[in-house]
Amino acid sequence: MARGGLIIFDYLLDENEDMHSLLLTDSSTLLVGGLQNHIIEIDLNTVQETQKYAVETPGVTIMRQTNRFFFCGHTSGKVSLRDLRTFKVEHEFDAFSGSLSDFDVHGNLLAACGFSSRLTGLACDRFLKVYDLRMMRAITPLQVHVDPAFLRFIPTYTSRLAIISQSGQCQFCEPTGLANPADIFHVNPVGPLLMTFDVSASKQALAFGDSEGCVHLWTDSPEPSFNPYSRETEFALPCLVDSLPPLDWSQDLLPLSLIPVPLTTDTLLSDWPAANSAPAPRRAPPVDAEILRTMKKVGFIGYAPNPRTRLRNQIPYRLKESDSEFDSFSQVTESPVGREEEPHLHMVSKKYRKVTIKYSKLGLEDFDFKHYNKTLFAGLEPHIPNAYCNCMIQVLYFLEPVRCLIQNHLCQKEFCLACELGFLFHMLDLSRGDPCQGNNFLRAFRTIPEASALGLILADSDEASGKGNLARLIQRWNRFILTQLHQDMQELEIPQAYRGAGGSSFCSSGDSVIGQLFSCEMENCSLCRCGSETVRASSTLLFTLSYPDDKTGKNYDFAQVLKRSICLDQNTQAWCDTCEKYQPTIQTRNIRHLPDILVINCEVNSSKEADFWRMQAEVAFKMAVKKHGGEISKNKEFALADWKELGSPEGVLVCPSIEELKNVWLPFSIRMKMTKNKGLDVCNWTDGDEMQWGPARAEEEHGVYVYDLMATVVHILDSRTGGSLVAHIKVGETYHQRKEGVTHQQWYLFNDFLIEPIDKHEAVQFDMNWKVPAILYYVKRNLNSRYNLNIKNPIEASVLLAEASLARKQRKTHTTFIPLMLNEMPQIGDLVGLDAEFVTLNEEEAELRSDGTKSTIKPSQMSVARITCVRGQGPNEGIPFIDDYISTQEQVVDYLTQYSGIKPGDLDAKISSKHLTTLKSTYLKLRFLIDIGVKFVGHGLQKDFRVINLMVPKDQVLDTVYLFHMPRKRMISLRFLAWYFLDLKIQGETHDSIEDARTALQLYRKYLELSKNGTEPESFHKVLKGLYEKGRKMDWKVPEPEGQTSPKNAAVFSSVLAL
Repeated sequence: MARGGLIIFDYLLDENEDMHSLLLTDSSTLLVGGLQNHIIEIDLNTVQETQKYAVETPGVTIMRQTNRFFFCGHTSGKVSLRDLRTFKVEHEFDAFSGSLSDFDVHGNLLAACGFSSRLTGLACDRFLKVYDLRMMRAITPLQVHVDPAFLRFIPTYTSRLAIISQSGQCQFCEPTGLANPADIFHVNPVGPLLMTFDVSASKQALAFGDSEGCVHLWTDSPEPSFNPYSRETEFALPCLVDSLPPLDWSQDLLPLSLIPVPLTTDTLLSDWPAANSAPAPRRAPPVDAEILRTMKKVGFIGYAPNPRTRLRNQIPYRLKESDSEFDSFSQVTESPVGREEEPHLHMVSKKYRKVTIKYSKLGLEDFDFKHYNKTLFAGLEPHIPNAYCNCMIQVLYFLEPVRCLIQNHLCQKEFCLACELGFLFHMLDLSRGDPCQGNNFLRAFRTIPEASALGLILADSDEASGKGNLARLIQRWNRFILTQLHQDMQELEIPQAYRGAGGSSFCSSGDSVIGQLFSCEMENCSLCRCGSETVRASSTLLFTLSYPDDKTGKNYDFAQVLKRSICLDQNTQAWCDTCEKYQPTIQTRNIRHLPDILVINCEVNSSKEADFWRMQAEVAFKMAVKKHGGEISKNKEFALADWKELGSPEGVLVCPSIEELKNVWLPFSIRMKMTKNKGLDVCNWTDGDEMQWGPARAEEEHGVYVYDLMATVVHILDSRTGGSLVAHIKVGETYHQRKEGVTHQQWYLFNDFLIEPIDKHEAVQFDMNWKVPAILYYVKRNLNSRYNLNIKNPIEASVLLAEASLARKQRKTHTTFIPLMLNEMPQIGDLVGLDAEFVTLNEEEAELRSDGTKSTIKPSQMSVARITCVRGQGPNEGIPFIDDYISTQEQVVDYLTQYSGIKPGDLDAKISSKHLTTLKSTYLKLRFLIDIGVKFVGHGLQKDFRVINLMVPKDQVLDTVYLFHMPRKRMISLRFLAWYFLDLKIQGETHDSIEDARTALQLYRKYLELSKNGTEPESFHKVLKGLYEKGRKMDWKVPEPEGQTSPKNAAVFSSVLAL
């Protein structure tokens, strides 16, 4: 084939079949090999066969060349080294016992990957065989972390190897070194498998070919050079017919000159004779009545102001019959909620639209979250990076066995998603309608290499512009989080410091409880056309829907499609040991054990799948109308004023309305039965079926299970922003009992911090124009009764004891705190002074309005850098027992040294002299103090707890900001309060958290003294009036006269001064 894409010649090999390899030995000679006992040499100039070399059976599948040898790879697993002139075998390496997959040669090294024989057949060998060509012997094999299918040397500054798996994982390593899991990258193929891989001659580009015929190109620069003497590639000219845009004949303004017409001397069909046609000039459009009304004539010329009804100097021509259809701008459907905000979302109900937080000067303090959430359940804030998974976090939280399991889990890993998810679930438990944020969970999520490799971590620009496909993203995230939780729960080694976690009823010596809940055990059978059959066992945590390729409008139950997806039958190419080559095989899947929670990814990623859902919903609607006949009402016949009654039996209508039946294909329940011949029966299940067949509990003894729909995650489409993700969740009785003291079930819509009760039919209605299903969760009936749902707090008092610092240069002489002794352990009601300092990870994004005011688009992202806790009573009152500097792996934009006292290097373990710990370690200490019931005293604790990501009951917070505050007045700084009440001068050059925590404790003591322990509010009110009057006179600034030094209460904490 020429560079331009034209075929130069075809060469037919009569005696050959299954050709596998080509090798261009020089500019005019080509070697061709395959699964036969000879290799042919072809002269490209004469297009003639010049030589035939005999090789042993089963032939050659891979060929390489160096200046010393021809290297031939065989399916038997051997690599032979042949003479360049005679093609005789000089040496031979027996690399693999099964088969050879790929090999490459560079310098004095040969590296090969392949398959080894096992009892069950061939298995991909994760050890690469490496041979030294100087001594012709094997050296130490190289263990890699992917299943190697292809490999190439990339000799740049070192002899690096690129190892590729068929699933798209790519690892780089040295052939004589150790493979590092951090060097694994992921290629996202269009097809399910990668079929080929190669490296350019310049070593600047990698090319991957997948099973769908797509080529993926990776380069190290925007404009790489592919060859040493590279010139621009000549591509074949595209077909003009395929590249031309379609023409719409209904448009009168369409220029017919766009139609390509070949040059011809014949008469065209449109060239009618004059006798059969008449000229019809286009009529001029009428002049706008507003122009005629305002026109002033000067002579025979009229002048009028432009009414601005059209673009400047442009007036469209209209024909009478198309006047009503031409102007597309006037055809926008009026929204039931008005078009003033988002006219392109006129069909989307307001509660489904993306919610945003409007920030003011006070940040979030004056934002009315109650307007969006009138329940006692907690929403999640959306402004954090990668918060697209908020809806899935809510789904996992409302699965009772999962919630209890996660909250019982605790391990020593710094970034453990199960631990962070347990902390977040604890916050959701404590909240009484206030939104929470998953800062710490998402921070740990960003550190997981697999999450980055799967493309789950979005850049801020991609998230804001909506470049990522949220439906695909959340389905990949769903698979990732279940796998990650399954792995975290399988770690059985419980550290001594967290030995309380071992008391959980969920601990087991075998598979994890996540596996017991979600895992489905299967048998995969592969049948070759020669009759040989291979069976292997596997398991999966979720299923992906596979849709039938049917455009006839045939009716499919959801249960039929689900069964087709679970028991998947497909034809594919696979290796056959009997045939010793890749053969078409029939692969089937049989179910051995059903999961307790059935998780389904809908995979509605194109218009084809969306049309299938739309078509099936229309067929189901017609069948439902026909079934119910005249009993269906046009509208709902019951009021929704008291939404609490929706979940009760009295609130359910026997006959649904027309609106409830539209866009519904998904059943609320499905019934699954394991047959004796390893088959699976799946059918839709209704309440009427239960009355006919009896309760599902009785049938479980015979392998029959009923699954109820518990949650649906949907993608709300928006072409401008990429849309958003929301969840419909059926909240169970235990959650209502804990939050509201009532016992019932109810469906809710969770849209970040917007939570609203909905009718159950709304959870299964999918208008594919704007509401697309992404994930479905079905749970076995009476699931909670199968598991022990007791929660034992895994955090013990040992977390407060002394621990080593991460900093290498930290010395005891630099210690700023004394850890608690066993006899000092805090009790319920004890006082603890608290202060925290922060650094900035991302700057605030704001815009300036036309009136000069500033509008905050996105607040700055803060991270806690130092946390200090001070004893509030006892002989050591005022002495800190926690003063932790928090190590961070994320880039710090601003250390805020003037306000935080944190300097560059304080958070770096290599050079810091501070007591450096992980965020998780300090978080556990604060969680223990909260759980034990201590009262925290501090100044501005609301922001501190928010950034630390803690939810503290209000009765455990004593904030001096509010103790010394009058309604509708400004908040007063700690510095001014300390000067006014305590005659202390603090926060001179920088802030110090130990000083601030002690001062807050003293102010609280002063408050108790002035208010007589809260018994004389009127006298304290007079004190506050004097404070505000003094503040206004001083402009709220602390005076700094020369010579003013010693505070009045300097001797209050003598033990502190001794420290």
